[in-house]
Amino acid sequence: MQNTRVVVTGLGVCSPNGVGVPAFKEAIESGKSGIRFYSELEKLNFSCQIGGMPLISEAVKAKYFTPLQLRNFNAAGILYGVAAGMEAWTDAGLKIDEENCDFDSGTIFGVGTLGVDKYRESIYKVDEGNTRRLGSTSVQQTMSSGVSAYLGGMLGLGNLVTSNSSACSTGTEAILLAYERIKNGKATRMLAGSTSDGGPYVWCGFDALRILPSKYNANPTQASRPMASDASGFVPGSGAGALVLETLESAQKRGAKIYAEIIGGTSNSGGQRQEGSMTAPNSIAVKRCITDAVKDAQITAEEVDVINGHLTATSKDDLEIKNWSEALDRSGQEFPYINSLKGMTGHCLAASGSIECVASVLQLKYQFLFPNINLQQINPEILKVVSENRIPRGRMNLEFNILAKASFGFGDVNCCLIFKKI
Repeated sequence: MQNTRVVVTGLGVCSPNGVGVPAFKEAIESGKSGIRFYSELEKLNFSCQIGGMPLISEAVKAKYFTPLQLRNFNAAGILYGVAAGMEAWTDAGLKIDEENCDFDSGTIFGVGTLGVDKYRESIYKVDEGNTRRLGSTSVQQTMSSGVSAYLGGMLGLGNLVTSNSSACSTGTEAILLAYERIKNGKATRMLAGSTSDGGPYVWCGFDALRILPSKYNANPTQASRPMASDASGFVPGSGAGALVLETLESAQKRGAKIYAEIIGGTSNSGGQRQEGSMTAPNSIAVKRCITDAVKDAQITAEEVDVINGHLTATSKDDLEIKNWSEALDRSGQEFPYINSLKGMTGHCLAASGSIECVASVLQLKYQFLFPNINLQQINPEILKVVSENRIPRGRMNLEFNILAKASFGFGDVNCCLIFKKI
């Protein structure tokens, strides 16, 4: 790789607990949950009748889409991704050239499931013999690269425009891939992020697997409980997060605001070997991903101040903590501070990594840690590894330099990024 420094100059987010960076920052600092009860899930006999979906106003829709574009539009993931991506671009102070193509800029915007509601609508019309009534935008609303295609056209991007997909590690991986492209001298700036649809037709499989909590339907904000002794499964969510990455030289030349620097990272797979499977992690690979990311960043494990974990509020939370401890060779009072956003947002699936990276960068920039909410009693297996005061229950001011962010996904895939204060 070339010796090119890569920095974050723009942020955008559509989260269950806040749409737009100002609202999101306020929400995570105060520990505000975005988990809600959905009557539609009750009518469909879901065991878990709660979830997290961004509340998108008509004003936000009108800001990014024309009335013509919104006609027959039924793809929430594209809406979330466009809103987050365009906010990040504007936040970075970048202009949009309506005439010329920008060959120095591109996007890697990941997806998990996209256009599910549009697919469902289309299936009904096709089965009724009304194919001609599908509308002229049904293809772009349902193709996997739909969100990157929309953003590429809106911004006139001429560099790489694509979408990746790696389950719950998608967003973190998109940012890593964008970082590596800039580092390799193939782009000056990249819009990186991910998005995910929500609702019953996305969440049904998880409900069928019985890995979602069912006893909090009357008390949704208390349901997502990462690292808690009484955690009973992850709450499904949706949304999008976006970061503008660019060379330090470019950012300084145009006088851009700089949030943080990315100094390294890596991704790998456990191959569904050893204890790894389609749904469970291979700890050997997880630990290797973390140690390789630290090595790539050219820092020591002792320099990691904060971890923003994957930590989904399932039975694997204590295993994740153990893996972090063994990978960094740190435990007890020497373990880094650690938090999980999922207590406030639920698990936003393919969007989780990018939304959590936005939260991570905000913590670095403004030197605070957001709280681990709903954590009355920490899992005793976790306390065997980590001192309790390394798991903040309330907002905490902290001067720190290095944050490690990791995401782990179905298919036994892993990704870890290292962010640094600048």
